[in-house]
Order: sequence, then C-alpha cells, then structure tokens
Amino acid sequence: MSYYVVYLPMKDEELSQTLRPDHLAFLDEQIEKGNVKAKGRFADGSGGMVIYAAESLEAAEEIAKQDPYVEKGARGMEIKEWIASFA
Repeated sequence: MSYYVVYLPMKDEELSQTLRPDHLAFLDEQIEKGNVKAKGRFADGSGGMVIYAAESLEAAEEIAKQDPYVEKGARGMEIKEWIASFA
C-alpha cells in the first residue's frame, strides 16, 4: 500500500459550495473503505488536499476521479505518490 496526495485546486467556488455535501459524503465513504487517510481545505480558499492509500497510482487516480468536485468540474486534480514519513 502506498500513499497518494491529491491536490484539488479551486476552479469554480460557487459550484464547489453547491457540491460540498456530496464531496464530504464521498470522502466519508472512502474513509470507511480505508482509502482516505487525511483530508482538508487550505485556509486561503484556494482548494484542498486528500491523502489516499492505494495499491498504485492508477488505483488512487480512479478513486479520486469519482470525487464530485472533480467529476463535475468544480476543482482540478493533481496527484502524486507520497513517500510518507510519520513522526
């Protein structure tokens, strides 16, 4: 299992507000499945970040693309494998 950081830059603030309940429900579902390890928004309102656990970059990308923010164009998506080091 590897970790993947998904950066979700803001594209449409109004649409993001509309989709927020669906986005949060999606993340809660992924947390229950063990796919999301951390999530949060940036204080400056520029977007947010989700850390996924997955077997491959392709698997993480497949999950992340199902996020309503991404599916409906409210946010962009950039994904990178993260070599995590926890204190």
